[in-house]
Amino acid sequence: MKAEKLLKKSVSRRAVLKGGAAIAGATAVTGFPTVWAQNLKDVTINHTGMSYSTLADIARQATLDLGFKVEMSVVDHPGLTNRMIQDPNSIDIADAEIWQTKVFVPAGVTQAVDPKKIALWDKITPLYTQGTFAGKPVSREGDSPFEFMYRDAIDGTSFHDGPTEWATFLPGVYNADTLGIRPDLINRPITKWGDLLSDEFKGKAAIQNIPTIGIMDAIMACESAGFVKYGDKGNPTQDELSQTIAKLIELKKAGHWRALWNTFDESVNLMAAGEVVIQSMWSPAVTAVRTQGINCVYQPLEEGYRGWGNGLALMSHLEGIKLDAAYEYLNWYISGWVGGFIAKQGYYISVPEMAKNFLNENEWGFFYEGKAATADITSPTGEKTNSAGEIRDGGSYEERFSKVGVWNNLMDEAEFLFAKWNEFNAA
Repeated sequence: MKAEKLLKKSVSRRAVLKGGAAIAGATAVTGFPTVWAQNLKDVTINHTGMSYSTLADIARQATLDLGFKVEMSVVDHPGLTNRMIQDPNSIDIADAEIWQTKVFVPAGVTQAVDPKKIALWDKITPLYTQGTFAGKPVSREGDSPFEFMYRDAIDGTSFHDGPTEWATFLPGVYNADTLGIRPDLINRPITKWGDLLSDEFKGKAAIQNIPTIGIMDAIMACESAGFVKYGDKGNPTQDELSQTIAKLIELKKAGHWRALWNTFDESVNLMAAGEVVIQSMWSPAVTAVRTQGINCVYQPLEEGYRGWGNGLALMSHLEGIKLDAAYEYLNWYISGWVGGFIAKQGYYISVPEMAKNFLNENEWGFFYEGKAATADITSPTGEKTNSAGEIRDGGSYEERFSKVGVWNNLMDEAEFLFAKWNEFNAA
């Protein structure tokens, strides 16, 4: 789509978040020009992404607060990239992982985000906007957010090294992932990624069956256990991948893997039933197990975390009133409510200080500051996940994100990886 079409001037609108309204939470959005407001109720924004962040509760709250309809469409990782390329008009806002930008930006199916239209842009974590965290550079092994944050033009199909006036996406949710364990069923401390491959967990271990992410867990574990040495864990060679997959197949044939899980629910059920005691896991899956009264821990490990981040991308077909509505939604998304809700699932939002307005003192201390809970901690839907006195696995926000060792990525040898991963599945 031509830049001049994307830049077509739309009806003027009131900024969603300003001054005290932002601090108060900026719920109901009113005061639009009459013509704009009359048509607003007819707008529907489709937010499409993966199950861990594309949540019906968010759509309901956004619809209530914004005055137009927000709908969620849940897909898996391949499903999102396929829809963005094959059916881009079916999506308005794509909730994509950082590595997926390497597919959709060159394809030209999204338009860049204008930071000047994002009221809280200067409050967004420098993890995304500057490539730093707590004043230090973040790991560049894998696809770190800053590397894909900017473009040269609104319709640019390549990335720019450093800040420009055009952002690839609005930074959204992110986290530092590790292994989930059942400490009540394990008789020793778990301290390394390599413990995933230990013989003592034969038949009681699982790994996620998502090639681009599962391979990163395998790489962290194989390097930790001394099976493979990598030059760059975020961009392994064909030989390194061959060695890694060979080890996974060897373990599979020996009966080590209880399962290669494909969905969030599978991982929850495996852990809750005690069928596995150590596995690849996502933070909300750990939360889901804990809500059943089962002791499940997201274990900090010596080698650090596997980091990931999402961004909300605007599809190229958006223009006029619908583009205006999409920007209203982006502004709302980082204004606090989502951040507070998603924190209880174990995730962080790109403007943490706004999330603080939607968490009580106990919750903020537990999720962000690494403090012991002063009362029970609950999930987004109200079930107990942690008791008073407990500290969040891995500690504070700063402590956890200062220890990211590698990022989820789409490696140069992705095609080779997919072929080898298929061998692993078929073994």
